[in-house]
Amino acid sequence: MPAKYSQRVRSKPPYKLSDGTRVPGVTTIAKVAADSEWKVSWAAKLAFAGVNPVAYRDEKANVGTLAHALCLAPFGGTPPDLEEYTPLEVQEARNSEGKWLAWLKGHSLEPILVEKPLVSEILRFGGTPDVYGSIDGLFTVLDLKTGAFIYPEAWIQLAGYGLLLEELGHPVQQRIILNIGRDETENFVEAKRSGPSLEDEETIFLAAKAIYEAKRRLKVD
Repeated sequence: MPAKYSQRVRSKPPYKLSDGTRVPGVTTIAKVAADSEWKVSWAAKLAFAGVNPVAYRDEKANVGTLAHALCLAPFGGTPPDLEEYTPLEVQEARNSEGKWLAWLKGHSLEPILVEKPLVSEILRFGGTPDVYGSIDGLFTVLDLKTGAFIYPEAWIQLAGYGLLLEELGHPVQQRIILNIGRDETENFVEAKRSGPSLEDEETIFLAAKAIYEAKRRLKVD
């Protein structure tokens, strides 16, 4: 019998157009526009403190995966299997969940799509927004982040989600990122985007997509 692999390490199905052609995801494209300078500084700081940056990143990624599942399962997301995580990972994910629940108490959320894979037939890319729905009366795409801060390319990622949603008939009036930190040192932050800045971020996303595609062509040639 094949080995049983935990849910958290299984690969997500690739995004495909209706004709079966594989297309890149929003996260992959947004990385092209990422500013790597802060990552170098972050890794150097950890290394100086005697921490392996790669091991630390992977451990915290597990916490993020679980936190997302805990927060979104009540709204139709995939329920997590807590046995797949260490006690520390569960504790930190619960901390993030607590911040999410506290935020919900002060807001009206009517979810329409939760962790729903989407594909653009026109722009030829895919993505899976955390939540799309009405938040306090505005059609909103919302993303949960569990890191110590909101990194710049996160907004480019949300721009991609916005383009996807609007192509599929879902208007986007605002974009929200909730930074639900994993412990007491990582503060809760609610950040919003609306107005003209949305168009600028979409321009950057589409430019990053063009660069990604050009690099792929160079590798093929």
